[in-house]
Amino acid sequence: MAEIALKVENLFTAYDRADVLEDLSLEAAEGSITCLLGSNGSGKTTLIRSILGLTRPRAGRIFFQGRDVTALATHRIIRAGLASIPEGRKVFSAMTVAENLRLGAYRESDRHVIQSRLEQVYDLFPRLRQRAGQIAGTMSGGEQAMVSIGRGLMGAPKLLILDEPSLGLSPLLVKENFRVIQRLNQEGITIFLVEQNVRQTLAISTYGYVLSKGRVVAQGLAAELSQDREVRQAYFG
Repeated sequence: MAEIALKVENLFTAYDRADVLEDLSLEAAEGSITCLLGSNGSGKTTLIRSILGLTRPRAGRIFFQGRDVTALATHRIIRAGLASIPEGRKVFSAMTVAENLRLGAYRESDRHVIQSRLEQVYDLFPRLRQRAGQIAGTMSGGEQAMVSIGRGLMGAPKLLILDEPSLGLSPLLVKENFRVIQRLNQEGITIFLVEQNVRQTLAISTYGYVLSKGRVVAQGLAAELSQDREVRQAYFG
């Protein structure tokens, strides 16, 4: 049985006095791709913020690799090996590609280690090697998505949270992004994939959860969820 990399237990998170997440529980197994599906306003971003310590839950606990990280500061959660690729990519637009990537390794002081990680990112995204000196803000949306993922990988994460990686990309680039996510997982990185692109997400995931109004309303093996009548009605039409 696989170890649990991420465990969210009976989580309540509120803005002001209104709960956005209500008694939410889920797990992401070590070495898997676990997905969280839900429409806008379902609470997906609030969950990510809670996991990263950016919005403190009102109740409940969050465990990362068996350690309770609920009350930890964000930088300590990141240091433990958790990284997040934010929705909308959010590159440092006035900096070069190489400078953006190196910022992802801000905790690493060994230049050889940083260079080795940089080479791994360039192997994954050959276009970034070609554009290393280009200002990131002048790149296309697809190229900025590569920079954002590459920057996250520079921290050598044990678990990578991807928030809507297909948002705003062409169908061809979406397909390429999902191929990259699969490859990262095959190389040993546990993936927590938060998406609205249901078909392609379930196609590469091991296990999935469906979120609605701050609650998990369905869960199961990805192959089973794709055949679930209610899930199909809600997302496939």
